[in-house]
Amino acid sequence: MQITLPYVLVSQLSDLIAMKMGLYYPQKRWGDLERAIAAAAPELDMPDTETAARYLLSTSLTRRQIDILACRLTVGETYFFREQKCLDVLEQGILPELIRKCKENNRQLRIWSAGCCTGEEPYSIAILLDRLFKKHEEEWNATILATDINPVFLDRAAEGLYREWAFRATPGWIKERYFKRKKNGLFEIGPHIRKRVTFSNLNLAEDVYASQANGTRAVDVIFCRNVLMYFSSQAVKRIGQGFHRSLVDHGWLIVSPVEMSSESFPQFRLHTVSGTGLYQKIDSHDVHGNGNYFSFGPSSDALYKAASAPPSSLQGWETPLSLESMEPQILPVASSPFTQLTSAQDVANQSANQERSNTLYHEARRYADRGDLTKAVKQCKEAIAANKLNPAAYYLLATIHQELGQAKEAMRCLMNTLYLDPGLVLAHFALGSLCLTQGKSQEAERHFDNALSLLNGYSSNDILPDSGGLTAGNLTHFITSIRICDSLNHQEIKSRASHDN
Repeated sequence: MQITLPYVLVSQLSDLIAMKMGLYYPQKRWGDLERAIAAAAPELDMPDTETAARYLLSTSLTRRQIDILACRLTVGETYFFREQKCLDVLEQGILPELIRKCKENNRQLRIWSAGCCTGEEPYSIAILLDRLFKKHEEEWNATILATDINPVFLDRAAEGLYREWAFRATPGWIKERYFKRKKNGLFEIGPHIRKRVTFSNLNLAEDVYASQANGTRAVDVIFCRNVLMYFSSQAVKRIGQGFHRSLVDHGWLIVSPVEMSSESFPQFRLHTVSGTGLYQKIDSHDVHGNGNYFSFGPSSDALYKAASAPPSSLQGWETPLSLESMEPQILPVASSPFTQLTSAQDVANQSANQERSNTLYHEARRYADRGDLTKAVKQCKEAIAANKLNPAAYYLLATIHQELGQAKEAMRCLMNTLYLDPGLVLAHFALGSLCLTQGKSQEAERHFDNALSLLNGYSSNDILPDSGGLTAGNLTHFITSIRICDSLNHQEIKSRASHDN
C-alpha cells in the first residue's frame, strides 16, 4: 500500500507506536500502519487519518487510545497446540519436574502466557497440565496467567468459542474430550479448563512486571511465542529484562525459534533439546553461569513442560470467610510507637529493632523474588517479631500466602497491614481480589472502591509503593477490567440458570 500521509508524520507515528506499544513498523510496513490508523480514526473520534495521526502525536496516549490502537495493530493468527514439538519437550520433562519441586516446597506452579491472543495457547497449556495431573494422580496446584494488549482478543479468549480452523494442528481426540460442539460450527472449551486460566490486559512495552498485583512475580515458566517478532529490537531487550525479573531462579522462557537471539536474552542460558530451544534464567547468585542448572542426561532428552491454571483456589476452607469476623492479630498502639518508652535505652532498643526488622524484610523480598517462598515466609515472620508495627512485612507475608493458595492467612495479614497503614492501595486491591475468588462480590466491591478512592490521590504515571513498578493508572485499569469480567460472569451464570430452567 502506497502511503498518502507526509513521510515525516508516518515516521514519527512509527516511533510513537514503538515507544508506547513496542510494535515495530519499519518503512516497508508504513502502508500497514497508515491503514490501521485510518481504521482507528472513527473510534478515536477523528474525522480522517491525518488528523488522527497528528492528534496521537500531540498528546499522551490514554489507556482507551492504546486499546483502540491495539485492536487495529496486533495480529490474531494462532491455533491450538501450535509448535507441537516444543510442547512435547515441555510435557515429557520440564513440567513433571516442576510439579515435583513445587510440591516439595508447598507452593503453586506459576505459568504466564504473555501475548496470549485469543486464548489458544493458554488453553493448550491447561489441557496438557490437566492430563499430567491426572496421570500422576496429583491435585491441581498451579496458576495460568494469560495476558494481551488487545481487549477484543481477551474478550474472545474468555468466551472460549472457536471455529474448526483453530484445531488445524490438534489431535481429534483433544477436541472431542475438551470441547463441546455448539451451533454454527463453533466449539466451546470445557468449563473445567476455562476456569484454570486467568485473562488480563497487559502491555509488554510498559514496565509493569514483575509485580504481585498483576500476577507476574515469581513465575516458573513464561510463554511468549510468536509475539516478539513484531517488536523493535530495543523493546525485545527491555521485555527480556522484565521477563528475567518475573522468573524464579532457573525459571524458563519459551519463545518461538525465529525469535531466539543471544543479543535479546543475554541473561538466559539456551538449552537445545530434540531440536527445540528453550531459555533458562541464570541463578541470581551465579551471574557467571556456574549454578546448578536443570540437567539433561542421556535418559532425559526433554525439558520441563509448562502449563498452569487459575488464581489461588480457596477450596480447602471449611466455611466461607467474612472479613468482619476477622480481627487483626496485633495489639493496638498509641499514635507514636515511642509514646510509652521510658528511657533513652528503650528508644535505642526500639530503633535497633526497627532497623533489624527492615533488614529482614528486604531479605524476605529477595527470597520471594527468587521463588524461595519457604525462606521468604521465615524472614517475614522474623521481621514481624522484631517489629510488630512493620506494615511492609505484613503485606509481603500476605502476598506469599496468596501465592501459596493460603487465602485465610493472606486475608489476616492484609488486615494487619491496613490496620498499620490504611493508605496502602495494593492491600485494598488484594483483599478485593481474594473476596472475589470466594464469591463475595459485595465485599470485593467495597475493597475495590477503597482502592480506587486512594488511587484518585495519585497521578496516572505515579509508581505505587511496594508494587514493583506498577503505576496508579495500570492498577485502576486492572480493577476496572476485573469488575467487568465479574459482571460478565454473573450475567453468564444467570443466563445459563435461566436456560436450564
